[in-house]
Amino acid sequence: MVVGLTGGIGSGKTTVAKMFAKKQEVAIYIADEEAKKLMNSSSKIKSKIIDAFGKQSFENNQLNRAFIASIVFKDKKKLAILNGIVHPEVRNHFKNFIKTHKDKTYIIYENAILFESKADKQCEFIISVFVPLDVRIARVMQRGAATKAQILERINNQWKEDKKLLQSNYVIENLSLEITENQVNNIHNILTEKSNLI
Repeated sequence: MVVGLTGGIGSGKTTVAKMFAKKQEVAIYIADEEAKKLMNSSSKIKSKIIDAFGKQSFENNQLNRAFIASIVFKDKKKLAILNGIVHPEVRNHFKNFIKTHKDKTYIIYENAILFESKADKQCEFIISVFVPLDVRIARVMQRGAATKAQILERINNQWKEDKKLLQSNYVIENLSLEITENQVNNIHNILTEKSNLI
């Protein structure tokens, strides 16, 4: 059973994924991390990115993330091109992950753009992590990796929160770690029961 886990930048979905990872009977797939690895290891992806965005896309054989981000988060067409290169490879990689984790009760598929990339079609259930916009912006700015304008650019390239929430089976409000962990435990118990019925 595949359970999608999504949420906008700064919502804390990775924190939630780590809480699910404590459950021995659950396997976790972090799509963004696997995509980063694939962009640096797959010669097929590398050549397509260089064809689309130029030789500057890679430095010392590693993806030049700052260069790519400066292009794709300002241009939705360029972002669609990048996603069109990377997402099919991540999808195939995830299919293999499912095969190698058949012994688990369920698999959490964590993906910031679960709906946008149509990866929700692979999931039996979907969990969305939610926090108010001002909290999300403050959290990302605390990481020191982006300005407010850059964060808003990324948010504007993702689905609006209400649209995601309406299409989710479960919503976790991630404002307090203790309350969030309680929500995770409750959802885990429900999903474990559901997996026994499938």
